[in-house]
Parts: sequence; structure tokens; C-alpha cells
Amino acid sequence: MLGKNCLSYAESTLRSLRQFRRGSRTAHRCHIATQTSATPSSKAAGDISSVFPSLTDNVAPPLPPRFAALKARLIAGHEHRLLASWHELLGSLEGEKKIIRARGSALIPEIEYREIDDVQKRTEFRDSLKHRGVGIIRAVVSEREALDWKELLFRYIKTNPGVKGFPADQPTVYELYWSPSQILARAHPNLLRAQAFLMSHWHTADKSTLISTSHPTAYADRLRIRQPGDVSFALGPHIDSGSCERWEEDGYGRGHVYDEIFKGNWQAYDPWESSCRLPVQSDLYNGAGACSVFRMFQGWMSMSETGPGEGTLMVNLLFRKAIAYMLLRPFFQPKKRVDEIEKSEFFRSQNWVLEPEATSLLQGAVPSNCQELNDVLHPHLELGDTMVPVPGVRPGDYVAWHCDTIHAVERLHAGKTDSSVMYIPCCPLTEANARYLVKQREAFWHGAPGPDYPSGEGEGPFRGRLSPDYFMGNVDTEAQRAMGLARFDPSVRGVAIGEREVLASANRILGFN
Repeated sequence: MLGKNCLSYAESTLRSLRQFRRGSRTAHRCHIATQTSATPSSKAAGDISSVFPSLTDNVAPPLPPRFAALKARLIAGHEHRLLASWHELLGSLEGEKKIIRARGSALIPEIEYREIDDVQKRTEFRDSLKHRGVGIIRAVVSEREALDWKELLFRYIKTNPGVKGFPADQPTVYELYWSPSQILARAHPNLLRAQAFLMSHWHTADKSTLISTSHPTAYADRLRIRQPGDVSFALGPHIDSGSCERWEEDGYGRGHVYDEIFKGNWQAYDPWESSCRLPVQSDLYNGAGACSVFRMFQGWMSMSETGPGEGTLMVNLLFRKAIAYMLLRPFFQPKKRVDEIEKSEFFRSQNWVLEPEATSLLQGAVPSNCQELNDVLHPHLELGDTMVPVPGVRPGDYVAWHCDTIHAVERLHAGKTDSSVMYIPCCPLTEANARYLVKQREAFWHGAPGPDYPSGEGEGPFRGRLSPDYFMGNVDTEAQRAMGLARFDPSVRGVAIGEREVLASANRILGFN
């Protein structure tokens, strides 16, 4: 809960910034930091385009020969089963694509925040979420509060004209991580509860797994303010949290996440099993913006009324079958190219065979970048049909998508008002995520970008930045824990042994024992 002397997260901070800009001393009394130096980052300088080759003119060089050897190892002894599995997958994709063409965005489940304890409502939501990998929680915060956050952002940006972003001349995605709006949104008790609800859909058969989905951890990400007519922020279909790493033995192979797919048994792949994700190294190449933590869901909080065609998020509803296809695609090649035969014949499974000799090609994968997809490299996904916009959202709605989900941003914002969101993912408490919190809270103190993000001066010298003192005095204990600023309670009753142990372990990592 907020301190008694504050009206609301957004309202109290808006008042502080207004008084700050008029030269009032109130900003100092409210512990708003105005000057400090940023700490160095191990990441290269850059912006969101640093991990998207498609946003730049850079041409990715071919992958080295070691990737050919890797591909050969992954399927050794399973070649015949893999070919049969590939044919089965292509047939299954056809059926799913027909459903998506017919129903589109209507397939994306929704639930009101006030209904997440309603057994019937949450069961309906769960079934669709687990099948499609994306969902919307409506009215997590009030429209007024979300709009106040946006107004506060506008003031913060205006007060600090040195804010960087992409594109550099007229930013749409800002290199902001510690604005008051972002800090307070991540700390909102309703959002923390919504995140725990979403993460409860993951599972593990091993009760000793060191994970807690009921204790979300904060991850400082960017924000987007997209103006009508914008075509610059046209992110194509992609998956975050690694590219080459999904095939590499030292990446996702550490947890054997996709082993069943590589063995020719994609139907057995469970995208909701959490224990196999804990050993994963999703950032082997120290990319400037590549994610190193375990994000169960990516997500954003809406600060505007935005619908399809207005520069919004697009998601691929093939979900589990799409990730299986993407991972198997590098092992297959067509007998005849699309320019040699009819398109329907090109797509037929009989036209596709295993590579006679493994190549180093991993379609769309570039070290230190996101995994990108397109119709040339991944033809059977028919992305033009299977990428659908999320339904219309209002300020205060929260949209979340599974970490394996292919997603994009509409090429054109054809609406009449801004399309604005704060990126806020769902991250469970794990030992690795706790270690990230140690570094991230240091970045918070100095106003530096989070450890995963491009280096630079950050918001250290920005006026109107909230200090840790202000944060600790105005948010509740759960929000402090999410930031690694308060001790977890391992004595809580009714939890699995693994969750109890990770609470104690996180305390040690964070220095509370």
C-alpha cells in the first residue's frame, strides 16, 4: 500500500514533478533524486535496434561451421523419426492455420482483473491461454491511473530533453527504465497479483524445483509512445530471449528444453514446464538488449486506447507448433524452390527433405540478436495470415505473451491518437533472477540502464527521478521484494519445498542473511 501522505502512485508523483518544474523544494523533501552518476555496463551502447538486424541495414554474416556440427549432433540417431515428425507437423499446421484465418483475434483470451478468482472464468481463460500462448487481463489498474502515468511520462521526457530512443530523431521506443511511471507501475499491487496469476499457469512435476511463481520479480524494460502515422517502429515477427541459443547445447540445451522436438517427437514438447528453463543461458553473446533472465511472459501495460490497425502488438497463435517448426526448419530443405513450382506444391511435405549434409544455417538466427522470422525463411507459418493483432485495449489493460511466442508490431500506426505502453514482463523468483536483481537494484540506485540493456549515462543526471528512499517509503513490502529491496519470508505456509528453499536462497543472494 502507499504511504498515508500520498494520494496515489501517479497523483503524488505528478504533483512532485509539477512543483519541481516550478522550482519548489518539495521535490527534495519527497526524496526525488536529481543528480548521480551511472555505473558502467558490460553491454555495448545502442538502442532497441541493436538486437534487430531488420531495423538496420546490417547484413548478418554466415554462421561459422561449428553450427553445422551442432545440427548434426542434435539429430544424430533420430533422422528417420525427425523426417516423419516434420511431415506430421506440416499437416497439423494446415489445420491450425484454417482456424486462425477464420477467427483471428477472437482466439485471444481475456479476463477482467476483478474476475481472476472466479473459478469458471479463470478456467476458461487458462485453457485458451495454454493453447494460444497470449492473453489479456482487463482493467488491472484504473484508466485514470494509467493515463496519469502517461502524463507523468510526458512531463519527465520534457523535463529531460536528452532522452535517447529509436529512431534517434523522433523516438518511439525510449531508452528509459527508471521514470517514475515505470517504477510505480511495476510496483502496483494489482499488477504484481496479475503477474502471479499468469505465472501460476506454469508447472513442474518436481516440487523441489527452486522457483516461486507467486513472487514476481521486477525487470526494468523500456516504454513505447508511438504517434499516429509512424512507420519507423515496424518490428517484424520475432522471438526474444536468444536466437542461436535455442539450438545450442550451452544455451537452451542446458535444460534440454527442446530435446523432444529434436528427437522427432514435437508433440511431447511442453512449453509450460518450468524446471527445464532454470539452467538456460539465453544470452551467450552479451547482446545489447538480449535478455538473460527467465521471463515466463513478456508483457505490457497499456496507457492508451488502441485497436487493430493502430500500431499495436501482433502475435502468432500457432504457438507451440510454431516454435517446433522454427526449430526444425534448419534441418530441412525443399526439393524444388518456390519459383520452380506452384506454391501449393512447394508447401507439400513431400517437397521437403532432410539436408543431405548439415549446413551452418539457422534461419533468422544471428548471435547477440533476437530470433527473426519471415515468409522466405519460414514459409509454412504463412505469417501474413497467422500473425494477428491483439484486440482493442484501454488504459490499464495488461497484455502478456509466453516467452516462446512469435510477436511483432504493426507496420503502420493508422490511428488518431498515441499508442503507448510500458513493457513489464512476468519473471518468477529463481536463483538466477535473484542474482540479476542484485545488479539491477544497483542500476536503479544510479539511474543506469538495467544489466541486460545498452550501456550509457542513463537517467543518472535526470531531474524528477525517484530515489530508492522515495520508493521504500511509498510502496508495499511485496513491491520492495520484487525489486530485491526487502527480505522474502521463507516461513510462509502452504508452499512447496522448492519454493521455500528459493525464498531462503534469494535472501542470501540479495544479502539479507
